[in-house]
Amino acid sequence: MSVTSADPWFVVQTQVNAEAKAARNLEQQGFEIYWPRYLKRRCHARKIDEVAASLFPRYIFVRIDMATQRWRSIQSTFGVVSLVLNGAEPASVPPQVLRSLRAREDESGFVKLVERPKFALGDKVRVIAGAFAENFALFEGLADRDRILVLLEMLGRKVCVSIEADMVAVA
Repeated sequence: MSVTSADPWFVVQTQVNAEAKAARNLEQQGFEIYWPRYLKRRCHARKIDEVAASLFPRYIFVRIDMATQRWRSIQSTFGVVSLVLNGAEPASVPPQVLRSLRAREDESGFVKLVERPKFALGDKVRVIAGAFAENFALFEGLADRDRILVLLEMLGRKVCVSIEADMVAVA
């Protein structure tokens, strides 16, 4: 994707979980698309893995040459709900938005998200999965990128435990 071209970028709303279908069909019609994705951690059947997920679920970007391409055909493309409009005309996206997204992509093309702690020191949290599920704890800090430290009450005393950040919610 070259954001420096004079052709503007627009936003397409897709059907639920149909970003790939919409992108493929728009490309077959000659449109250039940009579908920003990131790697999402997924816990399933006691396994943790990473899967590609849409950064903006149900939305992709499309570049349209307004002088030569028929943008109204986007509205009837399989996988597309509609082109986001401003009145009767497509609403363009400022080029700096796409440039900043592209600048945050890794070598595989996935947008790297900045992870920040969701909790403040001493916040009461609830463990929602794993061996300590349904227990309450106090947020103690960050262990590493994916894990946090919590204080759990066990056997009459507080124990510091390192746990997956995704396994904890606000109490």
